[in-house]
Amino acid sequence: MQIRTARMADLDALAAIEAACFPAAEAADRETLAGRLRVYPEHFWLLEEDGRIVSFVNGMATDEPTIRDEMFADPSLHRPDGAWQAIFGVNTLPEYRRRGLAGLLLRETERDARAAGRKGCILTCKDRLIHYYEGFGYRDQGVSASVHGGAVWYDMTLRF
Repeated sequence: MQIRTARMADLDALAAIEAACFPAAEAADRETLAGRLRVYPEHFWLLEEDGRIVSFVNGMATDEPTIRDEMFADPSLHRPDGAWQAIFGVNTLPEYRRRGLAGLLLRETERDARAAGRKGCILTCKDRLIHYYEGFGYRDQGVSASVHGGAVWYDMTLRF
């Protein structure tokens, strides 16, 4: 297994994984992912097994302590020196789940955010995943203002 950051050549594979991991209303489409890759490819952490991308985490840096819905669609909101590493998606192909791969990528994201001098990492998740992220040290901040994809989300914060 290898962890690396993304490049534009990964776009089709990332779009396919995103579509396999999220309902259509919540998944970033190919165009959205392309926009993110053009602005902040170093904020995509990919895990490859035998040369195939099987899991990835992506997000942007921000000075805001929670994720706003506009951030998902507008890569210009990325702040390279932002105080927080936002995580938009934790994606693992279904046949590769329950192997700890997402956890490896979350830890890599955390290491990079610490090295960049950020305050911590932020993400939103559904209620059934609160316990999962708490296992990585995230704290539940309550129901998010985000209504992305028409779902109820919870703000989660990992402070360094």
